[in-house]
Amino acid sequence: MSSRIEQLIDEIEEYIDNCKYQPLSNSKIIVNKDEIDDLLRELRQKTPEEIKRYQKIISNKEAILNDAREKAQALINEATEHTTELINEHEIMQQAYAQANEVVQLATRQAQEIVDNATLEANAIKDSIMQYTDQKLAEVEDIIAHAVEVSQTHYSNLVSDLNRINDVVQTNRAEFHAQNEELGTEEMDAAGNVGDDLNVM
Repeated sequence: MSSRIEQLIDEIEEYIDNCKYQPLSNSKIIVNKDEIDDLLRELRQKTPEEIKRYQKIISNKEAILNDAREKAQALINEATEHTTELINEHEIMQQAYAQANEVVQLATRQAQEIVDNATLEANAIKDSIMQYTDQKLAEVEDIIAHAVEVSQTHYSNLVSDLNRINDVVQTNRAEFHAQNEELGTEEMDAAGNVGDDLNVM
């Protein structure tokens, strides 16, 4: 069963794949800021929960080691009890010592093997979880960096388009004012001509 972080990463990748390309571009896409912000916000909220879950698994290392120590101690206690019983048998005292030493040595070796195996298993679990967590965080980092790059590109193109439109508006205004000045000059000339005509009459 995949984690919520993996699901969110899949959703972000699917969202990016479904975004429309910008006109005349095969690499730049149009991103809905609200939608990508919602996905990233949930991703930021879920990441600490996932890390806590992995930390809880790592903390089980101590439980594994404690269980191994308990088993080892139980073996030693059993060996000690057996040794005591053998020693109490006076007629087989020498044999009891020999057997007791063998049992203790065997129990000690078995206990050490249990502790060593538990330590190796716990370290392997820890390394696997740390590697997995780092990989997922790296994927999240790449997705966020890509989203930021896309947003910056889209914003830069928008500013460029607005500046170009503003230049056109300024040019049109200048032409409009020039036409108004020409019309005003023509009207003044026409008024002067009419006055001359009236004086002649």
